[in-house]
Amino acid sequence: MSWLQALVLGIVQGLTEFLPISSSAHVRIVSTLFFGNDAGASFTAVIQLGTEVAVLIYFARDIGNFIAAWFKGLFSKAARKTDDYRMAWYVIIGSIPISVLGYVFKDEIRSSLRNLWITATVLVVFGILLGVADQFARHVRTRLELKDAVGMGLAQAMALIPGVSRSGGTLTAGLFLGLERAAAARYSFLLALPAVFGAGLFSIPDVLDRSEPNAASVPQMIVATVVSFAVGYATIAWLLRYVSKHSYSAFVWYRLSLGIVLMGLLSMGLINAT
Repeated sequence: MSWLQALVLGIVQGLTEFLPISSSAHVRIVSTLFFGNDAGASFTAVIQLGTEVAVLIYFARDIGNFIAAWFKGLFSKAARKTDDYRMAWYVIIGSIPISVLGYVFKDEIRSSLRNLWITATVLVVFGILLGVADQFARHVRTRLELKDAVGMGLAQAMALIPGVSRSGGTLTAGLFLGLERAAAARYSFLLALPAVFGAGLFSIPDVLDRSEPNAASVPQMIVATVVSFAVGYATIAWLLRYVSKHSYSAFVWYRLSLGIVLMGLLSMGLINAT
């Protein structure tokens, strides 16, 4: 892997992780289209650590409150009645589906599911679903319930397929369940933490395996992760402001356009699906 590729993919990861347009799809497409190779699922998983550190820092106070409330709730009945205690459990419950399915289908995630025809198709399909949820669902609730944690957790698991989008899937589910846009986005950010950190740390040994033809060096991996953190932090702040005043229609049209263009490039043989 060249230094330019590592830097570009770090920027792409930071820009797209929290937008409902699939960061893994963009890393896959940009790497193949402009650098002639697939950076790999392991590389993608590790540089996502940078964007999740951005979430940790941005929501540090909230996360600290959730953790403190969860431990207090183990011994205090009063603590178990707080919103922070419930939110801690909602993040844990919502993380179970992707953790289980990610382990069961780890080989497929790193191989067959990275086919660009699949990526193009789910970009379009889940773009349509996001548009329907954004336009026709009732966005009235700001307080999460158990059904939201389960529904959005199942939706997050579908993001194991590049193109679905972790944030896009969870946001779509949250909107269908009646959550207000900003509330759905906030939980989406928090829900990603356990899954992404787990996948990233689990993938580090694979990235350090220099036997792969396009493997990144350790310095390249560190730089790409740091870049993704810096860009991702700015993206969180921007997106939370944006969704408080706008719909997701711009992202819907972008997904549809990207998916159709990608299908066209694949059909003409200008880009390799695998």
